Amino acid sequence: MQKNEALEGVRRYFAEGQFEDQLRRRVAVKSDSQTPEHGGELTRYLVEELVPQLAALGFTHWIMENPAGAGPILVAHRHESQNVPTVLTYGHGDVVPGYDQQWREGLSPWNLTIEGDRWYGRGTADNKGQHTINLVALEQVIKSRNGRLGFNVKAIFETAEERGSPGLRQFCQENKELLSADLFIASDGPRLNASRPTIFLGSRGTALFSLEVVAREHGLHSGNWGGVMTNPAVVLSNALACLIDGKGRLACRELTPPPIAEEVREAIEELEVTKDSLGRSLDEDWGEPGLTFGERLFGWNTLEILALSAGNAQKPVNAIPPRAKAFCNFRFVVGTPWQDLAAILRRHLDAHGYSNVEVVVDRVTPATRLDVNNKWVTLSRDAISQVTPKKVALVPNLAGTVPNDIFADVLGLPTVWIPHSYPGCSQHAPNEHLLRSVAEEGLQMMTSLFWELGNVSA
Repeated sequence: MQKNEALEGVRRYFAEGQFEDQLRRRVAVKSDSQTPEHGGELTRYLVEELVPQLAALGFTHWIMENPAGAGPILVAHRHESQNVPTVLTYGHGDVVPGYDQQWREGLSPWNLTIEGDRWYGRGTADNKGQHTINLVALEQVIKSRNGRLGFNVKAIFETAEERGSPGLRQFCQENKELLSADLFIASDGPRLNASRPTIFLGSRGTALFSLEVVAREHGLHSGNWGGVMTNPAVVLSNALACLIDGKGRLACRELTPPPIAEEVREAIEELEVTKDSLGRSLDEDWGEPGLTFGERLFGWNTLEILALSAGNAQKPVNAIPPRAKAFCNFRFVVGTPWQDLAAILRRHLDAHGYSNVEVVVDRVTPATRLDVNNKWVTLSRDAISQVTPKKVALVPNLAGTVPNDIFADVLGLPTVWIPHSYPGCSQHAPNEHLLRSVAEEGLQMMTSLFWELGNVSA
């Protein structure tokens, strides 16, 4: 019963092509949750791919309805003892649309294609490849421990994450006892970069909102009426400028977070984020002045204008547009009063003379961040360091957003994410891919972590 046996087991599993075969089958399932005619594929992925693997590992399972009417949810349990910890893990079996015609020649979203270190196919990085790595690691630890893990496992797999996880929060609220655990460990999102094993402990929150100015029902001739009638596009442009300046700095200071905590600042500093370390050159003069690149990305709030609409940009005419609308995204860290977002925007716009700008907050996902000194963080980092000489990147919170608030806030769990992708993987885009090198390393990392968890008493 040696840890080296488990590590050799995952190496052999990968070298003999078993991981490739498994991922090839899973990529071929067109589990696109945004296309209604693929709805049956969501269930097929759970029933034909995940259930047999989980059953072979000693899990009992339930495929349950999503309370929001979205894709089904799979819950599985593997229980060994009341005297050992219980780990809850998560993944999503759905993917975004394939965009088949946009993939490079020789590639298809529904066929696994290997070119050097890149394994192309929809879901290889987001999220089929990632949760497959974790399940294989569990399997090898069970084999090497003669049928035992040393801890209990609960798993939840949703099939509507690419639609914003509708119903997942309600499902977890209604099934708290079914999903109760001591620790949450899962894999989604990217590493800091391809070469750095990464742990992240939460994510920035996200709020989608729109600003709209409606002056009249129809456009007006710009010569006959210009100068005496309100132009909604001008009003909206200036309203946006009073929220964020031309260098990306938040002009509405009520939208800034509290000062970055010292332990968070130290963790970000260790990430060594430089102008060129993330795979593309960063803009030095963009964002909050006085902060490092890492602090701007992981420790601060940002406001992005996603789309603007006024008149007809494809065929402009000499008319003052009757209305203008902007769609915005606010990313925020823990400590931001996101519950008051609509009131803050309203107050700030009114104070600057833009009471005619309508504010609609559409959807908000709260920010989360586990304490960087949490015991499970220390255990995870130590376990990963045992199988790689690379410095582990400990990211206090992902710059993007995953539904971590559901596990942290609703279920009350310490959350540890260990991603097996990287920023350049083209998730959600044509030519999505998983890096073979990262997958192999991820198998070693997760095997080491699951082994060490089996040595912990409840």
